Amino acid sequence: MTPQRRIRRIGWLAALGTCIALYALLHVKVNAVHAEVVRAERQIVQLEEKNMLLETEFLTRSSQVQLAAWNRVDFGFEAPRAEQFIESPMQLASFGSPRTADAPAPIRLAGMTSGEDMPEFPKLVSPLTGKPVDERVLAGDEPSGGHVAVAIAPGPLRVPLAGAAEVATGSSFAIAGAATR
Repeated sequence: MTPQRRIRRIGWLAALGTCIALYALLHVKVNAVHAEVVRAERQIVQLEEKNMLLETEFLTRSSQVQLAAWNRVDFGFEAPRAEQFIESPMQLASFGSPRTADAPAPIRLAGMTSGEDMPEFPKLVSPLTGKPVDERVLAGDEPSGGHVAVAIAPGPLRVPLAGAAEVATGSSFAIAGAATR
């Protein structure tokens, strides 16, 4: 390689290095300007939202004046005075009127505190026959004497075939609250 070519190569490398450095500086400057533009756009959006909020508040306050005028002139409303406020539920109850003759009876709740005076629980009666349900049916045992237990339970109902034959002949039914699946 001749010294002339070597100087030319070094010159090209210096020019390329200068171009890369200038490109890097330009790139940094463009990113800085872009960040400023984004910041300015965000500030514009915030100011527009604040302006819209202030416009809404102004319209609300101006309509309150109009509403107050309507209340005073057209409807005759006025703000409550201090003596019109109620301090307790008893004071509120004093404003009530006595019950009229055609008013429904008040709802009353009662409860028992001891089990001594509890009445005996009534027996479960079949809605079809009106006769008491056999307690063995309620316990889950097989009824005897021609009864068929019809169960009220979620899911499919299983009736023994022997029971279905008794149903056809007209024997009595019992309804139980639980069934086998």
